Amino acid sequence: MLARLQQALTLGLIALAATWALYFAQAGQPLKAVVGALLIALGYVLFLAFEFILLACVQEHAPTAHPTARQLLGAWWGEVMTAPRVFCWRQPFRARVEPDRLQDAAGRRGVVFVHGFFCNRAFWNPWMSRLRTEGVPFIAVSLEPVFGSISEYVPVIDAAVARLEAATGRAPVIVAHSMGGLAVREWLHCVERAHLRAHHIVTIGTPHHGTWIARWGRTVNGTEMRLKSPLVTRLAEAGTAQRHALFTCFYGNCDNIVFPASTAMLAGANNRHLPGVAHVQMAFQETVFDEVWRMLRGPAPDAPTVPAFRFKGDEA
Repeated sequence: MLARLQQALTLGLIALAATWALYFAQAGQPLKAVVGALLIALGYVLFLAFEFILLACVQEHAPTAHPTARQLLGAWWGEVMTAPRVFCWRQPFRARVEPDRLQDAAGRRGVVFVHGFFCNRAFWNPWMSRLRTEGVPFIAVSLEPVFGSISEYVPVIDAAVARLEAATGRAPVIVAHSMGGLAVREWLHCVERAHLRAHHIVTIGTPHHGTWIARWGRTVNGTEMRLKSPLVTRLAEAGTAQRHALFTCFYGNCDNIVFPASTAMLAGANNRHLPGVAHVQMAFQETVFDEVWRMLRGPAPDAPTVPAFRFKGDEA
């Protein structure tokens, strides 16, 4: 469903920009043709800039490290380069290019990937490509209904964990980005003994305590990510430091979606700061992959615990 929606949005923007350019070029107004087409195609750049301005204002009152102007500019540019690859190419047109890997999985610890808001399983394509090469079993879910309640995603996550458990005989590592982390926590809350079925949970830019920017959310899951929303409050009341010890939470002072930065942290968890990195960009940092790799492989005496690895752009 989301892939079709993002295909329509992407192709529609291209068609609109091309129509504008052609119309005004034929009307003898080349400057208006070029400027208008660029605004249509690259309007998201200004929208992202607005998010970072809001972030800078709100973060002034946060207890975490304040971003510098250079960090904000670098994070903005990183998100400008990352967002189109995710939302205009990978998710609309590459949703099935990396199928789940369950073959030859017995005895090997695997990964369940849970994406965030307005995303699908293709969000994780660079991760899945790398883990396939390394022979690591994995399942990446697509959370639907796209704009439904976060609680509706519990069966999807539970089914993925069960499939990977059956294939490997081991509890998986669960890696969740943004809203996906709340869905995983809801799974822990709703499914009996679910905490025994996860080896570890890694959240990346998850609004554990809600996020300031969600005040403008109008979808069901968008409103559930508001500060002090009923879902966020219920999960906070149900959580304990002991349960949170199951989590590693990556957060950032330049996260343009989940801010203030402290909202992505959990008391009792291993909270890890990714400075100067934007929201989508956070999921593809070497530091995050290295941490998950360590959980999958375990430390090796007198040897590096992680492979040399760099996320590349997108697969051919």
